[in-house]
Amino acid sequence: MSYEDIHHGRAYGLNLAPDVEPAPRWLSQATAAITPFLGRYGLVIAFLILWQYSSKLGWVNASVFPPLDQIIGALWKAVSSGAIVDDIAISLQRSGIAFVAAVGLGIPLGLFMGQVRAVEQALDPLLQFFRQTSALALYPVFILLLGLGEASKVFVIFWATLFPILLSTIGGVKEVDKKLVEMARTYGAGSLQIFRRVVLPASVPAIFVGLRLSATTALLLLIAAEMIGANKGIGFQVMNAQYNFQIPLMFAAILLLALLGLAANAALVLLQRRLCRWA
Repeated sequence: MSYEDIHHGRAYGLNLAPDVEPAPRWLSQATAAITPFLGRYGLVIAFLILWQYSSKLGWVNASVFPPLDQIIGALWKAVSSGAIVDDIAISLQRSGIAFVAAVGLGIPLGLFMGQVRAVEQALDPLLQFFRQTSALALYPVFILLLGLGEASKVFVIFWATLFPILLSTIGGVKEVDKKLVEMARTYGAGSLQIFRRVVLPASVPAIFVGLRLSATTALLLLIAAEMIGANKGIGFQVMNAQYNFQIPLMFAAILLLALLGLAANAALVLLQRRLCRWA
């Protein structure tokens, strides 16, 4: 039977084509819900499954890359027994103090430099020079000046986290639409009102980009700082587990750091959405 026969049959009220039952509604809803999730996290899930079974099946050396169930078990044991709780608190204290100090200095200074061009031109070469100098390369200098105590560890994290916040804030202020500023002046707004109502709200998205970069940098520098001259902290636990060949515990501490970084980033994203609803 040809397509023309079916077409003419339908025209005369004859149902000559085979009936195709529609998919169940629950299946369509489940597919619609799962597809975006798999599109975003499918590769991550596949990587974790490959890690688990490649170790179990002997494709990789399980003593070097233990399966995920052993890593999660070691993490749960360390957290439930309280063996790593103090290290988490100390690490969060170090990175938190440095991050808050960088925010307290970087955002006001960036807002000021972004609006006063003469100050920005005078300080920009010095900022670019120090920004290109690795904080880890300066860490021995900080140890000589501040000792092996908490001050040097906090300061090296502060040094590394300051520049992303500062430069993002300067860039956000300089990218404010000049037409908006001119319009505000046309309607009689003063300098303080322009700053509060135009410049600062328009700079918030760029500032949050710097905050998210700095939060990640704080955790990265935290590990390096705690690997040198520390007897507490998550970074110390990573090195200590590696020295004692407790490989599952070492990966568990690394996994804990990754989870802390994801939590910090998610908190900043949530705060940005609440403060930037207009965007």
